[in-house]
Amino acid sequence: MPNDIMNGHPSNRQPAGRLVGKTAVITGGAAGMGGATSLAFVREGARVAILDIQKEAGESMVKRIHESGGIAEFIETDVSDSVQVDKAFDRVNEVFGGYNVLFNHAGTITVKPLHETSEADYERLMNINVRSAFLVCRRAVKEMSENGGGSIVITGSIASELGYALEALYCMTKGAVLQLARSISTEYRDRGIRCNAVCPGFVKTAHGLREIDELDAAGQTWEGGALAEAQGRICEPEEVAAAVVFLASDEASFITGNALYVDNGWYSKG
Repeated sequence: MPNDIMNGHPSNRQPAGRLVGKTAVITGGAAGMGGATSLAFVREGARVAILDIQKEAGESMVKRIHESGGIAEFIETDVSDSVQVDKAFDRVNEVFGGYNVLFNHAGTITVKPLHETSEADYERLMNINVRSAFLVCRRAVKEMSENGGGSIVITGSIASELGYALEALYCMTKGAVLQLARSISTEYRDRGIRCNAVCPGFVKTAHGLREIDELDAAGQTWEGGALAEAQGRICEPEEVAAAVVFLASDEASFITGNALYVDNGWYSKG
């Protein structure tokens, strides 16, 4: 064995964290999967800007990060509003001097038969899930292109490519953001930007548990066994966060345009 390896030469030692030196913007980063990812990013050495409409949860998350010795800023933002998005990114640049990671996570769900779905339901879900991704990623690819590139991760879903009863609108929106990730990966690869989607199944968050409750109330049987059959058990938010950390890190330097399913094999079953 070469002496420099035996002696722990600096060139052979791993950094303290996989995201050391990186600044990350996380939309919907105050709670749930987004909150778990905010904490995971900080543990891996990143500075974090959390853009979220939930003021109390966002401030609480930043306080928790500061108490752990991490660096974070909360910016109350409705990411479906272009003016608020631009103001938030201006603030990120003012505080951190730029960023090289974006986790576009903000989103929600509607459980309802298609024939009972209103135009207001459609507008709401498209605004929260799709318009927000468009506004946030449009700003990010421009600035990342000017600042040396970076990594973008967009939250898709098992519903990005599979269809589910009572979730037509949700499936539409998650299909859209997966295609956005793929398109960004193609258009901006030569500008140093990677873009991937993380696609979870059911996750143990307020969002995921509400979805299960509403589906079961409509006559499905997820709690009664369908969930165990589909993905074995419910996913922990930290398990999704671990996947996002990987995609954001330089370990994934040759991975772009992919959908990483965090679903314990559900997608593979079709």
